[in-house]
This record gives sequence, C-alpha cells and structure tokens, in this order.
Amino acid sequence: MASSSGGRIRIALAQINCTVGDLAGNASRILQSVEQARAAGADLVLAPELALCGYPPEDLLLREGFFLDCRRELERLAAGVRGITVVVGFPELFEGGRYNAAAVIRDGHIIACARKHDLPNYEVFDEKRYFASWDEPCIVELKGTRFGLTICEDVWWPEAPAMAKAAGAQVILSINASPYHKRKQATRHKVFREWIRETHLPMVYVNMVGGQDELVFDGASCVLDASGEVVRQAPFFDAALEIVEFDAARPIAGAVSAELPPDAEVYRALVVGTRDYVDKNGFPGALLGLSGGVDSALTLAVACDALGAERVRAVMMPTQYTAQMSLDDAKEMARRVGVRYDVIGIRPMFDAFLVVLAGEFAGRAADLTEENLQARIRGTVLMALSNKFGSIVLTTGNKSEMAVGYSTLYGDMAGGYAVIKDVAKTLVWQLSRYRNTVSDVIPENIITRAPSAELRENQTDQDSLPPYEVLDAIMESYMEHNRSPREIVAQGHTVADVKQVVELIRRSEYKRRQSPPGVRITFRGFGKDWRYPITSHYRDTGDLT
Repeated sequence: MASSSGGRIRIALAQINCTVGDLAGNASRILQSVEQARAAGADLVLAPELALCGYPPEDLLLREGFFLDCRRELERLAAGVRGITVVVGFPELFEGGRYNAAAVIRDGHIIACARKHDLPNYEVFDEKRYFASWDEPCIVELKGTRFGLTICEDVWWPEAPAMAKAAGAQVILSINASPYHKRKQATRHKVFREWIRETHLPMVYVNMVGGQDELVFDGASCVLDASGEVVRQAPFFDAALEIVEFDAARPIAGAVSAELPPDAEVYRALVVGTRDYVDKNGFPGALLGLSGGVDSALTLAVACDALGAERVRAVMMPTQYTAQMSLDDAKEMARRVGVRYDVIGIRPMFDAFLVVLAGEFAGRAADLTEENLQARIRGTVLMALSNKFGSIVLTTGNKSEMAVGYSTLYGDMAGGYAVIKDVAKTLVWQLSRYRNTVSDVIPENIITRAPSAELRENQTDQDSLPPYEVLDAIMESYMEHNRSPREIVAQGHTVADVKQVVELIRRSEYKRRQSPPGVRITFRGFGKDWRYPITSHYRDTGDLT
C-alpha cells in the first residue's frame, strides 16, 4: 500500500457483537462503526476476527457456498467504504485453500488480505479442521507508519509478530474473536508482553463481544505500548467504538477500563451469554422451575438481568416432599425480582403415574425411580408451557451436578439452555452473594440452607455426595487440570472421596451428551472442550486400586 503524508493516525477499534451466519446484519454493524469512526476523524477501522460471518461458524465452513456468500457480502460492504481504511475479518477461498482472513478495504476496493498463520486446535477451537495456515506477513502502510496485520492466535505465539517486524512492521494490529473464561484478560496481557519484550513493537488488539451458543466474547479491546504497558482498554462485555491515537508508531495513552472483580466478571458473562442465546434465537422470553433452592434462584436472577423481569416466568411445582420454607422462599424471590410466578402442584400427576405403574412395581421398594418420576413430571410441565407460549426453558443444574450425574435425564435436565452449566456449586453460592451486593434479590435463607432435591423425606445432597467444597476441588483437578486420581489424593483428599467422584464423572458421560448448551466461564467446560467417549473401559495408570 502506498503511504500518504500526514501527522497523527487515529485508529478505531470496532468492538461489536456479531451473529454467526447473519452476513448482512454483521456487515451493517461494521458499516455503522465505519460511519461513526469517520465522523470521529479516524483513519483506520479494525473489526474483529471473522466479523463478517460471526465466530465460530463451525461446519458452515465445510460448505463452499458459505465462502462464496461471504465474499459477495464483503464486496458489497467494500463498496460502501469511502475516505477511510477498514480491516474486516472474513473466511476466504484463495488459491485452492480456505483461510481465516482479514480484508483491507479502501475507497470501495479490497486492496490487501492478511491470512492467519497460527491456527488454534485446543479447548473450544477446531481451526485446523477448517483452515490452512499462511506464512507471509501482511504489512499495511498508512501516513508513513507500517502496521503488521495479525489474526487472534497469531499474537499468542512469537512467530507471526517476529515475521511482521522482519517485514518492516512498526505496530502490530490484531483482530480477534477471543472467547472469555475466568481471568482471561490477565492471561492475554501476559502472553502479549512476552513477544513485545522481544520485538519492542506496540500492539492494537480488537476483540468481539456478545454470546454465541456456549461461548461469550468479553471485548476489552486494548492497546499496549512498546514496553508492554496497557495504555488504552475498552469496556468489558459491552459493544464500543474506541478511538486510539498514534503519533507515528507511538500510542497516546487514554482511558483504561478497569477489570471487573472475579465474581462480577463471571456474573456478567452469564448475563451476556443468556441474553444473546435467547435473543439471537428468537425466543420471546424464558421460563424456569423455581424450587426454593440456590441454583434456580441464581438462574432466575441472571435471567431477569439478561432479559428483564417482564420476559421471565417462574414456576414452582411442589409435591408432598416440598418443604414450606421452599414455597415461601421461592414466592419471596419471585416477588423481589418482579416476575410472573405460578404454583402448579404435581402430586396428582405423580400419584397417577404410581397408580398406572403399580402392577409393574409390585413387590419392589421405592427408590430412585420414584424420585426421577417427580423430576420428569416437572420437566414435562415446563416443556408444555414452553411449547404453548414459546418461551425457552432455562435449565438450572450446576457444573458439580453435571459432573457426577446428580440430575435426571428428561427431568431437571430438560430445557433449551443451561445458564449455570459451567458454574461449580461453591461458585453458585459466591455468585448469589455477589448478586445481593448489587441489589438484594435472593433471600438469605435460600443461600444458607442445606441443598436438597426434595424428592424424598428429609433429603439432602450430602446423603449421596461428598461436601461440595470437596467435590468441586476433586472435579476441578480431574476434569479441568487432567490430574490422575493418585495425584488428587496427594493433594490431601481421601481415597474414598476421590474414587467416588471420579467414578461418577466417568459414568455420567451419557447424561452430559444429552444436556443443553450453557455459558462457558472456565477454560474447560462440559461442552466442545470436553470430548470423552461415552463407552470406554480405559483406566489410566494413576487410578486408585
């Protein structure tokens, strides 16, 4: 690209919320950002990785027609760009290969393309399934400053920035669709500083925001100077257009949005993920079973913050085992958040099932069968209301339950979206207390009482499971960190607890495969980043005998 004379360079970071497959809608959002940037005097606009098609498009990328449609939409978008340079992420067919690319647009034309060098293939990423790698840097010159254009994973490794510097880059531009997990921004900054120390190049990082299925993108677009100091940072989780000014290759410091406290950060991710799943899939609202327990209480709080109380409905479905305190607490919570609240007693339905099955069950003692019947009746009631009124059922199970199978297929697992699927039980309590610091919506009794499914007399979760602080620690070690049972025992846990939890995790795979998607807030959730076989006799060398 030919350079032009001038002074300072103004770069606009278009931190936008894209939807997979909404090519025209995404293009419109990009063009709106371009118009705002032009009005603010920007010279260059950066849109996120694959902003044109949304991220991740997954197996849409196996369809050639998808690439062709993206190209046509890109050319229409380019035709609307005048008097400013724009970088847009898109999927590209080029010389027989498929690339995760970035188009450089000016005055109605695509004048250059960068293609991703480092393709992530871990956690939730499958880019080697879809894309080829590209080994040549793309240098964009503007007002006498040379910018090296990179795409997401390229700045998680030193090679692409080093290649860009060798080609003459003075600043690294990075467009991203980097999904959130707890404390992700601190990890990003640490990685970026490692190669900045080697190259002494400042970087401009733009990230997507919003929810896409189980992923949430947290934005927090930022600029780091040549010493690795963060000199600008956009808000977390909100769409924004940040104008960053450079004096030649030196960024001028400006506002740095503060990172959120850990519980606030996770809670915000749950809200964004739930809001966008419901809205992007066209549901008019959401409903859930409100039991008087902490899991459904937290789910209700998130749903109301995501959608507004007027779009949320709570249903209490008591049986003879439901304690009066559960009825009172559920009613009080519904009053506090202002949702429609209904009580639909399921004992008549439960009794009818027992009558119908009496002959089959003759001579057999009551057991989990009767407990699961109650859960499945509740699931059927919620799904009937969903079918009749169109609202999506929000499943209220947490990660600890999902891990060990403490849930009922077609019962409390029924629904379309599992809001706290990646939230361990101990974190559920933390988040509930955090939410009450914003406004007091969850009754204290819900948070402090012993958890119970209330499917038989005097039942508590700890009748069947270790204490949740023990269960969660074992689950995290085994599931998130891949530690062996022997290593977990060496951390201080009893052999009995480790054997029980690990065996339950292994046996519950068939249930998890049938669970709804849910918001991912850890670096390893029970979703795309957990892919164990249902049928498996493998036991590793670190097993306990």
